[in-house]
Amino acid sequence: MDSPRAIKTPVSIQHRAMDLLARREHSRFELARKLRLKGFAEEEIPPTLDALAKQGLLSDVSFAEQYCRSRCHRGFGPRRIQQELQERGVAAELIAQTMADLSAEYWRELAQHTWKKKFAGKKPTDYKSWATQRRFLQYRGFTDEQSEWLIYEYT
Repeated sequence: MDSPRAIKTPVSIQHRAMDLLARREHSRFELARKLRLKGFAEEEIPPTLDALAKQGLLSDVSFAEQYCRSRCHRGFGPRRIQQELQERGVAAELIAQTMADLSAEYWRELAQHTWKKKFAGKKPTDYKSWATQRRFLQYRGFTDEQSEWLIYEYT
């Protein structure tokens, strides 16, 4: 006999969605994917997400802002953050709007801080160390312009 938890009812989908949102912000796309993986019926998911959005509990705008702040604090650049937001189903217009709130000077300062933390402020002395530092900055999602400024101008 099935346990009471195995039965998926409209109430249980809402509770599961709220449980996921209580842990951290999610995009609409992420939350729908997680609910599908938990076995909820496809037709139950959109109404549940609409209700959560109407209550102000689910918002791609607040998710994008929070996600961008979080990744910036961990030293990631604009390209990587944009890519990760796309992977999480955030609309391109919303990504552009979120990223536009941060100035070029902010990204340069973040690149500088991330570089100093990784390389202890040691300037590249040869091509190999220069390439290593540049690859690191590109992996972190900083643009060519930002990494060139840092390596050529700042150091």
